[in-house]
Amino acid sequence: MLGIGNLLWADEGFGVRAVEALHAAYRFPAGVTLQDGGTLGLMLYEPVASARRVLVFDAIDFGLAPGTLRVLRDGDVPAWGRTKISPHQTGFNDVLALAQINGRAPDTIVVIGVQPVELNDFGGSLRAPVRARLSEAVRLAADQLAAWGFPGTLRAVGVPFAPLNADPLALDAYESGRPSAAEACRDGDPRLLERLVRDDG
Repeated sequence: MLGIGNLLWADEGFGVRAVEALHAAYRFPAGVTLQDGGTLGLMLYEPVASARRVLVFDAIDFGLAPGTLRVLRDGDVPAWGRTKISPHQTGFNDVLALAQINGRAPDTIVVIGVQPVELNDFGGSLRAPVRARLSEAVRLAADQLAAWGFPGTLRAVGVPFAPLNADPLALDAYESGRPSAAEACRDGDPRLLERLVRDDG
């Protein structure tokens, strides 16, 4: 189970936030590995190639209404060389292609994708329509894992567990610790921008 994306670019963080939320909601039996795949690209080759089944969360531009969830299965997942529909697709689909070339492709792959609202916001967090779909995405993933023979057990409320990522990366900590858009330049280093303006003037 992979969540791919970049927490630093608004809705690109959906995949990571979704796999974190799945980990926070359920315990799974041996045989299920939940991983923040981030933007690791080809570094995900061995985890993918060694798995019989792969389930992925990602932000994908389907051209649909913002926040729309879609599930892609096997042949519906675009192959190497076809139209790019995800910011991470090139690297991840290269992983799938390489596994196939080497005769190590997973038996099946399922992608749970969300239509992003905003990707071009450095330091931003999930937009409301995307964040609102996290619980549904988690349920879809849990149902799929159960259908594969790996049912999850809901975690007991108040019982501590080891988080998937470091505490400062948790959604609440990230949102409460980052400066607002008014306080931080999200288009680049303001020192460089000021110099460029002076040079152009």
